[in-house]
Amino acid sequence: MSITGIDHVQLAMPPGGENTARMFYTDALGLAETPKLTELAGRGGCWFVGGTAHVHLGVEQDFKPARKAHPALLVDDLDALVTRLAKHGCAATPGRPLAGYKRADIADPFGNRIELMQRV
Repeated sequence: MSITGIDHVQLAMPPGGENTARMFYTDALGLAETPKLTELAGRGGCWFVGGTAHVHLGVEQDFKPARKAHPALLVDDLDALVTRLAKHGCAATPGRPLAGYKRADIADPFGNRIELMQRV
């Protein structure tokens, strides 16, 4: 028996943040919203997908943003995505050097850290 992959990454958001999440994750980051399973929809939150990356946003009553723990999303053109994010008011900071990658860090509208990585 072995682990074969990751199904999704879940980040937290405050109650009522769904529309803010949709604007950021679809408009700024370029992911597509995917419907939540019927049996989970009543909990709030929303799900997004881009390529093989699945990001779920779940409602947390005593929300605190994840500033250290984070997903790292692979991108095919980091510079273009950073430009797109800037047009939506989201600043990126260059990531620390890592052999084989260009990297940047952003925060979603709730303060959760997201790392963006391009293989070079």
